[in-house]
Amino acid sequence: MDTGLGPGYGSRGPSAVRLVWVYPDLLSTYGDRGNLLVLARRTRLRGIPVEIAEVNSDQRVPADGDIYLLGGGEDLPQILAARRLRAGGGLSTAVGRGAVVLAVCAGYQIAGTEFAGAEGEPVPGLGLLDIRSGRGERRGVGEITADVDPALGVQRLTGFENHQGTTRRGPEAKPLATVLTGVGNGDGTEGAYSGRVVGTYLHGPALVRNPGLADLLLSWVVGTLPPIDPRQEELVQSLRRERMAAQGAAV
Repeated sequence: MDTGLGPGYGSRGPSAVRLVWVYPDLLSTYGDRGNLLVLARRTRLRGIPVEIAEVNSDQRVPADGDIYLLGGGEDLPQILAARRLRAGGGLSTAVGRGAVVLAVCAGYQIAGTEFAGAEGEPVPGLGLLDIRSGRGERRGVGEITADVDPALGVQRLTGFENHQGTTRRGPEAKPLATVLTGVGNGDGTEGAYSGRVVGTYLHGPALVRNPGLADLLLSWVVGTLPPIDPRQEELVQSLRRERMAAQGAAV
């Protein structure tokens, strides 16, 4: 029976949401593992079981996950990660079957068709997003706020960026958000998305600061989400208010 829900759900009710943390040994420089922890917590708070796989670069990326997470990394680990992901094919296969991807910073660039290597040379990416990334003249370091594409129904983003990349979108990718403060892609936009693949330069970690974005990713897997007890949201909402106020932006 077609339930209209994601691959983790079927006619017998919910099964575990399968979270895959891709190459933490290469792409975990800026604490982006927090995205994994937040997704797991927000899923469990709703009474939905979670399975977590942390897949290092010498392991095969499984193709049967529900949400895949890629984090930030330095130039050489980023190049190595891209090569191994292209060779393995598991992530691309998963996207082909409808899996969700959140790719951050180096992971965002890897998800595109091309990014700049250690000397600025073009390195092929995975082609999961219609974007090309190069090296900009100045480094984007500091707090960033951005208004999300209204079609996604997510509140204003807050995060921390630390990159020298510039990213250009092709016709098959939409901007994730419009920059209010900070650099983002370098053209007034931040991140990109296509289908269920989302890329962003936001650290912080992104899903810790932006629970609405975490819930959007989860909803693509399980459908309409039951609410979380507001008492469980106090700390994250306090963090959002603090970071937004520091940038002179409203929540």
